[in-house]
Amino acid sequence: MKKIIMKKIIMKKIIILLAIFLTYTSLIAQEGNPLVKIYSNFNYDLSTEDGNAFKEFKIERSYMGYHYKFNDEFSTKVLFDVGITSGSAYTAFLKVAALKWKYNENMTFNIGMIGTKNFKFQEKVWGKRYIEKSAQDKYSWASSADAGFSLDYKIGKLLLDAQILNGEGYKKSQSDNGMFRGGLGMIYPIMENIIIRLHQDFNPRNEYGENDDIQTITTASIKYSSGDLIFGAEQGIMQNADNVSEQDKDIVSIYASYALSGFTMFARYDDLSSDGDWNIDNEGTFTIVGVEKQMTKGVTVSLNMQTWKGAAKRSVKEETLFLNLEYKF
Repeated sequence: MKKIIMKKIIMKKIIILLAIFLTYTSLIAQEGNPLVKIYSNFNYDLSTEDGNAFKEFKIERSYMGYHYKFNDEFSTKVLFDVGITSGSAYTAFLKVAALKWKYNENMTFNIGMIGTKNFKFQEKVWGKRYIEKSAQDKYSWASSADAGFSLDYKIGKLLLDAQILNGEGYKKSQSDNGMFRGGLGMIYPIMENIIIRLHQDFNPRNEYGENDDIQTITTASIKYSSGDLIFGAEQGIMQNADNVSEQDKDIVSIYASYALSGFTMFARYDDLSSDGDWNIDNEGTFTIVGVEKQMTKGVTVSLNMQTWKGAAKRSVKEETLFLNLEYKF
């Protein structure tokens, strides 16, 4: 009974939040842009052989927000992330509440609850967030948003970026140790159709024992495009994972898409490993193969197969058929 009452309270809060949001945006829509994006899917587990396959319709995530431009220098963005936390309970989190200052044509500052730089480039190249997160996001190497400060600086074709963050992500407040997480990165177009991205993430230790050390994530990514073909690849190396000395792990993610006759065919391959297999229960390979079609502006549908094969002995391959939908305005 308590669970039912709690679910009703949560749903009422979401409805009230949505009503306030829609009322607010309707009043000042002429001065800014409302943002709404919804990810939903139907999935069917093909791994079960006894005829009792798990299947469900699911609203995976909904984003509701607003972008407002004060002038040519200052703008702001607010974004709520509504998703499932447990069972059928939906929870709204403040994902972005950022002030952007375009100091000049080469330098931009962001402060507040901001989008992080860790895997933003890779997510854009992958381009199918409504189907699955990019690798470092999916495997919880970093958060897509956090409270902090970031800087972008352009020198010719070279784009440099830096960030200082709480390090807890947008769903948690700063930890008691008060340590910040930092990052430095660069994007450079080697050729017109080849772009590279390098990034270094630093997560300091809060204890100074014999086995404690600073955690670093070094990432190298590349995008290649030619006509209707887009290819991306990334490798991430996490050293001293969870601030434990010499506890290292790796991610390799490769993805490609090809547009043909109104459809886009795509595939992705992820490989997770660790030095000495200390994290073998969470290691393995993940693949997605599918096709997508933009039905109209703002509406995209995809049919795809997702497969996970754990690296541990006797791991059973998990295969799931997905029908994904993205609708946004």
